[in-house]
Amino acid sequence: MQQKVSITGKSRSTLNGYSTHLAKMALHFGCLPTDLDTDQINDYLYLVQQEHPTLSDSYFKFTVYGLRFAFRMLGLKDKHIELPSIRHEKKLPVVLSREEMKRLLKAPKLLKHRILIGLLYGCGLRCFEARNVRLADLDFDRQMLHVQKGKGKKDRYVPLSPILIRGLRLYIEAENPEEWLFNGQPDGRAGGDFDGRYSQRGVQWAVKEAKKAAGIIKEMTVHTLRHTFATHLLEEGLDIISIKDLLGHECIDTTMVYLHVAQSGRRKPFSPLDTLYSKS
Repeated sequence: MQQKVSITGKSRSTLNGYSTHLAKMALHFGCLPTDLDTDQINDYLYLVQQEHPTLSDSYFKFTVYGLRFAFRMLGLKDKHIELPSIRHEKKLPVVLSREEMKRLLKAPKLLKHRILIGLLYGCGLRCFEARNVRLADLDFDRQMLHVQKGKGKKDRYVPLSPILIRGLRLYIEAENPEEWLFNGQPDGRAGGDFDGRYSQRGVQWAVKEAKKAAGIIKEMTVHTLRHTFATHLLEEGLDIISIKDLLGHECIDTTMVYLHVAQSGRRKPFSPLDTLYSKS
């Protein structure tokens, strides 16, 4: 399965998600999930829904996606068709205001964490893209960052703000990283390969601590900074096609969601309460 996942270009985290849920299913029945009949699969999926009502839909989704992949891998298309379709929720992203973003950037005590948050927001990076930044990817003369092997193994260039470049110079001089921009420590998990990069958990922890220190009460994750990057650019007048390219989106439909969040257009949206009493 690891070989098949690798060949199809899926990430290691996807492999871990598929294999974990398939293993749980195998332990539950005492046989391979691909040997189960339709009734057994439906019973298990119903059990998953009942036992994990407080968890996100990702638990159920990974179970179904793992089964789909296993069936495709073995050519069992008839079972693949019988699996339930996954309905995607159409939630709008959480976006920080400019004042919240300023507080978040100032909140971390460590320069490393301030630069990390500045890079996530200032360049619109995904978590793994920020972890993958090498010193050689930084072009201070052209004020550009080369994002290598983003989602879908695609490269792109994004602008580096002069403000961020000044911070990066200070950080590099103080920390003296050798290959990766953000070095890390092994997290101690069994079987984990440590290659010197800052861990995903480390990035998530840094953002979570900054959120608390900045007094931000919105539900936010590392990816919220990417949503905020796109929304702020749209509000400043950058066209949607340019934002799509900066984000590295495959399809413009993915980027269009920010049109529903940004406060931009020919006239800024307002509440009828704003004019209710002024016209009396």
